Amino acid sequence: MHTFAVPLLLFAVGDEPVKPLLPVGKDTTVVSGPVDKHGHIDYEAALNERLGKGIKPEQNANVLLWKALGPKPEGGNGMPEPFFKLLGIDEPPEGGEYFVDFTRFSKEVLQVEPEDLQHVWNNPGWAGKRVWVEKDYPDVAAWLKANEKPLAVVHEAVKRPHYFNPMCSRRDEGKPSCLLACLLPNVQKCREIGTALCARAMLKLGSGKPEEAWADIVACHRLARHVGSGACLIESLVGYALHAIACNATVAFIERADLTGKQWLAKLNEFQELPPMPALADKIDLGERFMGLDSVQLVRSGRDFVEKPGGKLTPEDLKALAAIDWTIPLRTLNSTYDRMTAALRLKDRAARSKAFDELEADLALLVKKKGERDLMKLVTQAGAGKAAGTQIGAVLVGLLAPAVRKVQDAADRTEQFDRNTRVALALAAHRADHRGYPEKLDALAPKYLNAVPGDVFSGKPLVYARTADGYKFHSVGPNGKDDEGRWFDDDPKGDDPAVRLPLPPLKKE
Repeated sequence: MHTFAVPLLLFAVGDEPVKPLLPVGKDTTVVSGPVDKHGHIDYEAALNERLGKGIKPEQNANVLLWKALGPKPEGGNGMPEPFFKLLGIDEPPEGGEYFVDFTRFSKEVLQVEPEDLQHVWNNPGWAGKRVWVEKDYPDVAAWLKANEKPLAVVHEAVKRPHYFNPMCSRRDEGKPSCLLACLLPNVQKCREIGTALCARAMLKLGSGKPEEAWADIVACHRLARHVGSGACLIESLVGYALHAIACNATVAFIERADLTGKQWLAKLNEFQELPPMPALADKIDLGERFMGLDSVQLVRSGRDFVEKPGGKLTPEDLKALAAIDWTIPLRTLNSTYDRMTAALRLKDRAARSKAFDELEADLALLVKKKGERDLMKLVTQAGAGKAAGTQIGAVLVGLLAPAVRKVQDAADRTEQFDRNTRVALALAAHRADHRGYPEKLDALAPKYLNAVPGDVFSGKPLVYARTADGYKFHSVGPNGKDDEGRWFDDDPKGDDPAVRLPLPPLKKE
């Protein structure tokens, strides 16, 4: 568990410092401050202090990403006032050559009628999976040309060593922090930037420019790692999606690029030198934990979660809130996050699954016993004390405990994609050197790989076979069954992360 790294900063009212509303401690609030004049611990500030510590604006990839996106990536009112101050930059000006998403470009520039948008909005994704030329997707080609300048900024951004994306919510005077309400408009836009990079890579390769194509693919791989290092699970999931987009494009590059063995080995080395995808356990231990504890504080403050519709809480309500033993829900959440983090840090998938089985059984029992589910009723019961504290902890665990097991499956698939891509690049180098693929993957070590990576899910070697004109290899996937390399879009469906060359026809559904 993260412990006190933020000093206890108290506001004074008269000669007396303001006492925090929550019982401060390593096993309760985790952090001790800063505390505002209303007694609220500012979890938003505490989290951003940790996330941005030691990162200068000129080192932060996100600074340049915002210069590529502009001040309002999704329109609306833009970001809360502190956001760009925390980044250490001025808010980008309203006018500028910023990244334009494909839907907006289709409507405003290509003049696609609303009823026809469904026929074109998948084109950029398809264009990133196979080599193409301008006549195949003229709309995507025009979109990429319109975004040349912002994509050049993205290339510079992803070369930076760090990524700090401040968590900022809109807050009125006297309101506590609300991490669950923080805005992330840049994160989803980064996913479309990755799509654009890989679509352009496939166009470049179709135009006989393999080095420019490779540079775009590597930029997408780097973008995945930056976005995935953000504070919350949403950023992890977008990072995984970007990684998958980049890996698909890498395999398409392998199929069509005509390189020497030495050139392929250089590409493999460049790929292997990329930093690993950020650990999921770190998100639970810090960002998600702070969101959970911050939510307890929202309930304790009587605001947002439990404030009575159309009016403020009465003195009796406030007295009832103060009577609740808040150490119980805080400790309940912390123990849940502790167990999730410990399970996620287990390297062995079977041991990790067992730990999750035990955790999920305990959480199901806790939530089943929670009784009253209406937080308003719970916190305003006179003399509720420990009973209400226990029930509030159960309710909040049910609401806030993320489906970490499913996200971990996504993380494991991402790791398998990474391993598969390394093997595919090594096979390309072997083919260039020996005019063919090996009988077994073991032949790739030690010349091309120090060791051939195995199956994340089975702990065994990958299933590999040469074919008449190429090869196929796969992992058994999260279900632990060998689906013969079938994926979600196959019939019948499977969940085996696989690589097959030559690539099968693209499924456009």
